[in-house]
Amino acid sequence: MDKTDTIPDIIKKAKLGNQIAFSTLLDTFWNDVYGFQLKRTENENDAEDITIQTFSRAFDKIDTYDDSYEFKTWLIAISKNIHVDLIRKRKRNVLDTDQGNEDVKSVLDDAPSAEDRLIIEQNLAELLHHIKKLKPHYQEVINLRYFHELSYAAIAQKLKEPVNNIKVKLLRAKKLLAESIKNKG
Repeated sequence: MDKTDTIPDIIKKAKLGNQIAFSTLLDTFWNDVYGFQLKRTENENDAEDITIQTFSRAFDKIDTYDDSYEFKTWLIAISKNIHVDLIRKRKRNVLDTDQGNEDVKSVLDDAPSAEDRLIIEQNLAELLHHIKKLKPHYQEVINLRYFHELSYAAIAQKLKEPVNNIKVKLLRAKKLLAESIKNKG
């Protein structure tokens, strides 16, 4: 991304399938959506799950985004709908099986990102130390992707989650892991 890119420029690039644009949007708006959901749900796990689903749905439906609205407002609206759906499902006590085998547009390509390169360069013992600091669901997707070398589809099937959720979780896990490595914490 060019440092002078505005959010509308980044959204245009994301609509064309640019991986860095998706990553930039995730970084830019993650805290807004997560913070909004944390206030609504008062539960960190639910807030994080809803935020992951929000970005998954937003990236899948980015072509439907109407730029007469703020992007953040669009994300929050998606997030609200996902939360309402979650409440309804919990009230009905029905397992979520309606997302099945839908075809999903590619959110990430296979070109190694800066985070990928940083992760690859780490000593294995040190890398495992940093991975153990991540939340368990992030540890799991990192383990399945990089140590078991499973495809996104295989991970999605194994975890019984939509492919886009897996892609967003991996994107977020790689960002958190790269931050941990950079901070040597």
